[in-house]
Amino acid sequence: MRHNENYEKHAAQRRAHYEREDTNGKLVINLRDISHTMRDLSEGRGSQKRILILLLETGPITQRELTERLGIQPGSASEVVAKLENAGLLIRTESEADRRTVDVTLTGEGESQAKEAKSQRDGRHGEMFAALSEKEKSQLLGLLEKVNRDWESRYAQQRRHHHGRHGAHGPHSELEGRERRHGDSAEDRPHCNHDCPNCPNPCGKGRALRESGR
Repeated sequence: MRHNENYEKHAAQRRAHYEREDTNGKLVINLRDISHTMRDLSEGRGSQKRILILLLETGPITQRELTERLGIQPGSASEVVAKLENAGLLIRTESEADRRTVDVTLTGEGESQAKEAKSQRDGRHGEMFAALSEKEKSQLLGLLEKVNRDWESRYAQQRRHHHGRHGAHGPHSELEGRERRHGDSAEDRPHCNHDCPNCPNPCGKGRALRESGR
């Protein structure tokens, strides 16, 4: 009972705060809430399902490129890839193009599970925008792309600083992936000082450390 009362009180405070905000404030609150929901619904950058789907879309690629596309640390990628290999869902073979890495390829069972995971993701994406008509989705897409382009240029310095400290996430498209591979050298980026408790814009690891109280 006490939990429900606290929840209702918190919800009422949130609603009151929302109503006091101007249009810009309400936009920010909605974007923040949507980002939290999307994070809860996503497979995770380095999840097994995401790796299977990525390999289904790209075909065989090197483990180094897979790691870059996922936007995670090489050690984390190796751990998940090894689990998938042990489960018989992919195989690793020596890369003929780059002997310093290996090629990663789906097995028959891996391809089957990847198709199922992709089908689930596509269904979830459709469900997420079920409240909108096709026309409304097109309008929303146009507005979001406009805001995204503006933010990419307006906040370029902050983005470079954040990605330089914590590593950039994977590319949103093949074009973006090519641009990242041929530009924006590591020498141009400041490095993380690992002061997670005082970081003004913590990454996932920083947030986890804060929540754990360490």
